[in-house]
Amino acid sequence: MPQAVIFDMDGVICHTNPFHSQAFQVFFKKRNLAPTEEDFAAHMYGKNNGYILSHFLGRKIEGQELLDLEDEKESLFREIYAEQVNPIAGFLPFFHDLRKAGFKTAVATSAPFANLELIAGKLDLFPHLESALASEHVGKHKPDPEVYLKSAKNISLEPHQCLVFEDSFSGVSAAKNAGMKVVGVLSSHSREELPVCDFYIENYLDLSAAKVSALLAGSQLV
Repeated sequence: MPQAVIFDMDGVICHTNPFHSQAFQVFFKKRNLAPTEEDFAAHMYGKNNGYILSHFLGRKIEGQELLDLEDEKESLFREIYAEQVNPIAGFLPFFHDLRKAGFKTAVATSAPFANLELIAGKLDLFPHLESALASEHVGKHKPDPEVYLKSAKNISLEPHQCLVFEDSFSGVSAAKNAGMKVVGVLSSHSREELPVCDFYIENYLDLSAAKVSALLAGSQLV
C-alpha cells in the first residue's frame, strides 16, 4: 500500500524560529515595539502572520495591509536566513531513506511560498516532492486541516496513509484534525506543550523508513 510522509517546514525541516525572531525584532523595532522571546514563544511559533501581526500591533491586520506587512517581514527573514539554511540533524539522510523505500513525500507549511522556495531550493527537495504547499495555497490556516487534506489529495492518498511531522500546537492539531498520524518534533515546544502525538523526536538521527512504516501500521515505537 502506498504511503506518504508530510513535513511542516519551520521547526521541522530546519530550526528557523531564532531567525524568524530576529526578523520580527527588526520589523517591530521600526515600529518602536520590543517583544520578548517569551512573547514570541507564546504568540509567534507555529502561528500564521495574520495572527502574529494582529496580536503584536494590537489591531486586526488583514487584506492588502497584511500582504504588505507580511512581505516586509518575510523578506527580512529570507535576507537573514539565506546563508544559514541548515536542516535538523539527520533530516536529509532520513528524507532520502524514505524516497528509496518508496514513500511519497510532501511539505505543508504556513509560511509564504518564497520561504519554501529558499529552504527546499537550498536543500534540493523539490525534485523529490509530490506536493509542496504554502500559505498562499489554502484559505484556512492550521489548526484547520485544509493544508494536510489538500496535500493528501495532491498525492492521491487517504489521510490514514499519511504520517505528518509537526512542531507546533496548531500544526499537530491540523494533522490530527485531518485524520493523520503525527510525529511531534520537539524543536520549539516540549512534549507537554503539544497535543498527544503518536511519537516524538528531537532530531532524525534514529529514524528510518522502517520505523515510519511501523508507525503507520499502528505499532507503538519506544
